[in-house]
Amino acid sequence: MAAINTITPKNILSLAIPAIIAGIAEPLISLTDVAVIGNMDKNAVEGLLAVGLVGSFLSAIIWTLAQTKTSISSIVSNALGSHQIDKINSLIPQVIWINIALGLVIYAIIAPLSSWIFTLYNAKGTALEFSISYYQVRAIGFPLTLSAFAIFGIFRGIQNTSWAMIASLSGAAVNVILDYLLVYGIPSYIPAYGVMGAAYASLVAQVVMLVIALFFLYKKTPFKPHLLTWNPHPKLKQHIALTTNFFLRTAAINVAIFLSYRYASGYGEEYGATHAILMNIWLFFSFFIDGFASAGNAIGGKLLGSKNARGLLYLGKTTAIYGIIVAVMLVIICGIFYQFIGHQFTESNLVFELFTSTFWVVLLMQPINAVAFVFDGIFKGWGEASYLRNLLFVLTAFVFIPTLLILDYFEFKLYAIWTAFGLWMLGRAAILAYKFHLRIKTMEI
Repeated sequence: MAAINTITPKNILSLAIPAIIAGIAEPLISLTDVAVIGNMDKNAVEGLLAVGLVGSFLSAIIWTLAQTKTSISSIVSNALGSHQIDKINSLIPQVIWINIALGLVIYAIIAPLSSWIFTLYNAKGTALEFSISYYQVRAIGFPLTLSAFAIFGIFRGIQNTSWAMIASLSGAAVNVILDYLLVYGIPSYIPAYGVMGAAYASLVAQVVMLVIALFFLYKKTPFKPHLLTWNPHPKLKQHIALTTNFFLRTAAINVAIFLSYRYASGYGEEYGATHAILMNIWLFFSFFIDGFASAGNAIGGKLLGSKNARGLLYLGKTTAIYGIIVAVMLVIICGIFYQFIGHQFTESNLVFELFTSTFWVVLLMQPINAVAFVFDGIFKGWGEASYLRNLLFVLTAFVFIPTLLILDYFEFKLYAIWTAFGLWMLGRAAILAYKFHLRIKTMEI
């Protein structure tokens, strides 16, 4: 007998709204850095380019490694749906400590290579110097961020996104305050650290987020990280397999982002700075809409565990509609404040002109992004890591890169980059939506 749909809009929104708030905290940190650095009195364009490049690279690393959050969330939500949550108690400490070790290893390997890495992004002169210095401080937070993200995944798996929201908001608030204090300084009290001030502010914010996440983990859940057993949990192999495929999926995304920065920086510093602004806004929107993907991830994994096809169908349709509504609202708001938004990120006339001539392309993509993110989140909750990996490989290799190369040849510059992103996201949205409905038809309704 088919399971009855028990999912309501309240179920979805109770997870989505805190997830949206938590999700925008991380890009808000980067956006704050971009806005504050872009309005410095000296070397603002170089500083803006540096923060954009480093932010892109850090996001690439963190997104890739933080897929452990997606993996553990999928396992926890499935266990919750099948009423076997007590069987994964010893898995949680193992996952958290693996993340800490992974963060330390990545930092040790990549930190000495920072000069070479940012040269690959076409950073030169002052922008390259800023990039290296800024990165060396920001990268210290690798283990902190990865640990916090793993804990956020656990929270999402047990159908709670409020605790992650509190931790993320607290970190973002600390970052915003320290950004202004440390970048610009206070005469006679605090020296103006410029770009390095933004790096210090971000590092402190990461510490705050982890401390608060650990507090909720110990006080509100049965999982205790210090109770580590060295005997690998039976599901640890599944976790590692899921994580590896999510790593590879995200690596394909990062290839697209890396190429976008490389090409933009190659057009000139002003183009690179403009692209940094556009990319950070795009990521901000992505995380904003991604709150519904988080709800789809958490609820979708639970519904799959209980084999509730009707609930899954309702979940897919409802989260997609909500995501599109939010995307359209963002587009309307940004359309009204189009010029104002540009002025908040730069005082350079050329950067402002480039921004206003390109921003509309980013806005047009948002409803498409909403559909892609929602179904991507549901597939993550199902543990469909290999399918998502293969999809991103194909779309990056056969849609994004060819589009970028062809339009770059015709000197479309920033339009080449953002048209490539638009077609790339359209492919993700269309294929995932089709695959979702095909999967539901194969289940008993």
